Amino acid sequence: MHHEPDRRTSPSTYFSIESFLLLAFVTASLLILPLILPPLPPPPPMLLLLPIGLLVVLLILAFMPSDIRNIASSYL
Repeated sequence: MHHEPDRRTSPSTYFSIESFLLLAFVTASLLILPLILPPLPPPPPMLLLLPIGLLVVLLILAFMPSDIRNIASSYL
């Protein structure tokens, strides 16, 4: 009886050393910089509408019906 080798990928194959160091640097900067930098003034109210507008557009796209025959699939 022939057994297939275990093809589980180790976490080290997901990230290269460079990308892991970049992720560690970004994480450290997100944790340290808010403690060092002075607080920023609040953004203008019009700029605060941008994330709300993006959320509304994404919700509309998420619940919009689609014609399944026009969606390309690699399984067919």
